[in-house]
Amino acid sequence: MKIHLIAIGGAIMHNLAMELHDNGHIVTGSDDAIYDPALSRLAEKGILPTEFGWHPERVTNELDLVILGMHARIDNPELLKAQEIGVKLMSFPEFMYDHAKDKKRVVIAGSHGKTTTTSMVLHLLKSAGREVDFLVGAQLEGFGNMVKLSDAPIAVFEGDEYTASPLDLQPKFMHYKPDISVITGIAWDHVNIFDTHEKYMYQFELLIQDTLERGKLIYYEHDQDLAHLANHYQGIKQAYEAFDNKVSGSGSELIFGGHSYPVQFFGQHNFENVKAAYYVVKELGLSDEEFIAGVQTMPGPARRLEVIRSLESHTTYFDFAHAPSKVNATVKAVRERHPEKKLIAILELHTFSSLDKNFIPQYAHTLDPADEAYIFYNPETAKSKRMEIAEPEFLIHAFERDDIKVIQEKDELEQLLLNVPTKDTVLLIMTSGNFGGLDVRKMF
Repeated sequence: MKIHLIAIGGAIMHNLAMELHDNGHIVTGSDDAIYDPALSRLAEKGILPTEFGWHPERVTNELDLVILGMHARIDNPELLKAQEIGVKLMSFPEFMYDHAKDKKRVVIAGSHGKTTTTSMVLHLLKSAGREVDFLVGAQLEGFGNMVKLSDAPIAVFEGDEYTASPLDLQPKFMHYKPDISVITGIAWDHVNIFDTHEKYMYQFELLIQDTLERGKLIYYEHDQDLAHLANHYQGIKQAYEAFDNKVSGSGSELIFGGHSYPVQFFGQHNFENVKAAYYVVKELGLSDEEFIAGVQTMPGPARRLEVIRSLESHTTYFDFAHAPSKVNATVKAVRERHPEKKLIAILELHTFSSLDKNFIPQYAHTLDPADEAYIFYNPETAKSKRMEIAEPEFLIHAFERDDIKVIQEKDELEQLLLNVPTKDTVLLIMTSGNFGGLDVRKMF
C-alpha cells in the first residue's frame, strides 16, 4: 500500500511510519518540524521528508491511505486536500483498531502507570513465547518500534485519554473497542482539553461503559473516583491492589503464593502495576508459573527511575514523572527504597497542565518525602505557551512546603547539580522537559 502520514514526526507517528515501512508498504509523510530521535530514525529508514512543511501536492489519488496525527490542525493543507479528493483518511487510533479488529484487544489506560503496566504485560507475554501486536508510549528494550503490526492473535494498546485527531475529539482509547481494559487510576490532567475534573473523569466513564458491553474491566480498587465509576456499571470486573512485597538488601521482592521472588523494580506503585499486568496475562492464558518466570526477568520501567549515576553511597535517578500523581508515587518509591539516605528531589514544571496556575495546587505535598526539594520553572516556557507566569512565591504556596526552592535559570540548576553531595544521598530528577536546554544526563 501507498500510505502518507500527516504529522509523521510525532513519537507514535514516526514509529508507525517505520513499522509500516518494515512491513513492506510505501511510506511518505509531512510535518512542520521533526526532531531527534524521530529525525535520525526516519532518515535511517529512508522515509524522512525531503523538506519540512505541509505540501498538499503530496496527497493524491494514488495514495491508498492517509493517516492523520493528532498534532495536525483542522485547517492543515494536506488534510484539506485529502478531504477534497476523497482519499481514504483515518486517524491513528482508527487505523490501529482497523488492523486489530479480529484480534483479542487489551487496552491499558489511566492517568499514571499505563506505559509501565503495558510494558510489563508485553514482557510477560514475550517471556512466555506469546506473539503480540502492540502500541506503547516508550521505547522498550527488545521490542523494536513502539508500534508492532503483524498477524499475532493479541493486540495490547496503551490507551490515551487525549483526543484522537483534530477531526475527532473522542479519547484515543474509545476507538479500540477492548475485550480487556485496565484503568490504573484517575487523576485530573490535560487541563487544556478537559478544563474540569468532571470532564476528565467522564472520559474514563465512557471507557468503562464501552468495555463492560463486551469484555472485562480490571481497575485499581483504592482509587475512590475510579471505584465509584466502576461500581456504577454492571459487567465482568476485577478490582486489584498491590502485590505484597518487601525491600531487601539487594533490591525488592514480590511475594506470591507464600514465596518471595527478587525483581528489578521497586516502589508500591510498581507492585500495583504488576498486579494489573498479572490479571491481564491470566486472562490471556498464561499460567502462574509463566508469570513468576517472567516477572523475575522484567526490567525496570522504561523512562522511570533510570539510574544515571551510581556510587558507593550515592544514587542519581532520572524520571519522566510530571503529573502530580506520578510525582507523588515516584518520590514515595525512592524514599521507601532509600529510607536512611538524604533525598534531594528536583522537579521541572514543563507540561501545559503543570504550568497552569489553576492546576499547580494539585501538586500540594507531592515533594514532602524529600529532605530537600527544588522546582525548576522557566518563565519563558510559560510565555511560549501563552500562559500566565507563576511567581516563585505562588509555587511555594501551591506546593504547601515553605522550604521549597524555585530555580528559574539553567545555570543555577547546573551549579546545584554539580555541587550535590555524594555521601549518603540520593538525587531524584523529574522532568518531561529539558531544563531550559540543560542536558542533565550528560552531567553524570
